[in-house]
Amino acid sequence: MQLYKNITLVFLLGLFFQCKDVKKSDAVKIENTTTETKSVSKKVPVNLITEQPVDIETPEGMVWVAGSKFSQGAVAQDKMVMGHESPNVEVAVDGFFIDVTEVTNAQFSKFVKETGYITVAERELDWEEMKKQLPAGTPKPHDSIMQPGSLTFKKAKSAVANLYDFSQWWNWTIGASWKHPNGPGSSIKGLDNNPVVHIAYEDAMAYCEWSGHRLPTEAEWELAAGGANPDNIFTWGDDTSVLAKNANSWEGEFPVTNTMADGFESRAPVKSYPPNENGIYDMAGNVWEWTSDWYNTNYYKEAAAQGTELHNPQGASSAFNDRDPYAKEKVMKGGSFLCNASYCASYRISARMATSLDSSLEHLGFRTVVTPSMLANKK
Repeated sequence: MQLYKNITLVFLLGLFFQCKDVKKSDAVKIENTTTETKSVSKKVPVNLITEQPVDIETPEGMVWVAGSKFSQGAVAQDKMVMGHESPNVEVAVDGFFIDVTEVTNAQFSKFVKETGYITVAERELDWEEMKKQLPAGTPKPHDSIMQPGSLTFKKAKSAVANLYDFSQWWNWTIGASWKHPNGPGSSIKGLDNNPVVHIAYEDAMAYCEWSGHRLPTEAEWELAAGGANPDNIFTWGDDTSVLAKNANSWEGEFPVTNTMADGFESRAPVKSYPPNENGIYDMAGNVWEWTSDWYNTNYYKEAAAQGTELHNPQGASSAFNDRDPYAKEKVMKGGSFLCNASYCASYRISARMATSLDSSLEHLGFRTVVTPSMLANKK
């Protein structure tokens, strides 16, 4: 579902700046039958890289994630699993380095200063390019709307009956960008340690090219998030009652009242919550994180049907969203400060959402990974 549907002309832009949070009641019937639907994978011998090579130093700000075999996707004890997370698939993922935190404003500022890069949210909009991904006959929005900007969150004034109508809490805000995360008048001054947001896929890729890193695959992201036990529901285990101590999410009635039981109403500085067992921070809540995988509603079903253990899976070969055949989207992981049990509960490890390549939102950022082979090639 796109933000622009069934509302004002402003949200025609929503195909490019969307949030795919899904409320809890949208969980598909198979969510509690994970063990029954789990595929029986044929084990294929692989030379799995588990330990950090002795001749490769850990890059600054990163941590080694040991290679492992695990079940990617839904876990049996998770009562909030959605259909596009099932059935889980057996994977073998080589070890890699990952950023300890989400990329921060300070880090992104350094990249921009050295390269002069201009993010998607700061650029003039090209209607001829945009309409290629819209249904035929979609009218061009008014010029007053066709200006650089991004989506920002707004609280609702009263209880919301329809949690599918995203327009009730999203604004198309002209002038919103990574430098102005809440729109004109806001800034990142004093927020060096906050995660950078309003980052489109192209922006994240440009940063990766500059840094010599890349975005994680969905499988790598889940391995890193799971710590010592990738079969956990959350990065800290299975206990929902300690959510507020471990993640920046929405506490209270969404999207009306946030009690800030976790200490924050909006984005939190990185490292505000305990790391997981891999020493990685904020892989649950705070801001969503890009991965390199195409979003395909049927990916897990199709992967499981192969009946083999997947070695370093790269995700679907092509994009497909059964809710929007026009969409070309990537998978984002981890949830954000807007996630609530009644709304999306996407602070779960297996949770995944779809976002178009042009999307930039005030709760979407990224972190990077690098492999030993990538570092060896730099020498």
